Amino acid sequence: MARDWNSAYENQNTPWDKGYAAPPLAEFLQQNEVSGKVLVPGCGSGHDVRLLAGQGAEVLGLDIAPSALRKAAEFPVAGAERYEIGDFLNLEERFHRQFDWVVEHTCLCAIEPSEREAYTKALCLALKPGGRYLAVFFRKVSNYTGEGPPHPISAEEIDQLFSEQFETLESYIPQQTYPSRSTGAEEVRLMRLPG
Repeated sequence: MARDWNSAYENQNTPWDKGYAAPPLAEFLQQNEVSGKVLVPGCGSGHDVRLLAGQGAEVLGLDIAPSALRKAAEFPVAGAERYEIGDFLNLEERFHRQFDWVVEHTCLCAIEPSEREAYTKALCLALKPGGRYLAVFFRKVSNYTGEGPPHPISAEEIDQLFSEQFETLESYIPQQTYPSRSTGAEEVRLMRLPG
């Protein structure tokens, strides 16, 4: 059963929110530039959005939970960022082919595994031809029993979901992680939509 994300933020029941941007994303940005128009689906309180905007990108944080975006609005503006309420899995037409980058962290592992194909479809709709998809995948969730979120995703499942539509440019295990996640629990992949 899907989680009530709005209630989670209203009740401050958000153990995934560590109070700062994803360390694997920060590590990637130390060596690479993410520029142009960027979408962060399931952005929550916007830590990743602000990190990207602070580096010069024009970033849209999209989330289904109004209370998450109210929390995001409490932080100082870092650059060219904005937030909108929306369901990434049912992406509005005005967002189609609008983004140079989609940056993923915690959205895919938060939805039900049965919704992952809808996620891939929305991703292809959001990106411009030649657009890039940067993902921090949660490969190993400690004590996972099949109940989530989060729901881990294996390398084989990643390949099955994305290999038909995307070219993988880079894949590695990040060395910078949240303290609660062991090195090796996450995988960073940079992919490109042909076009």
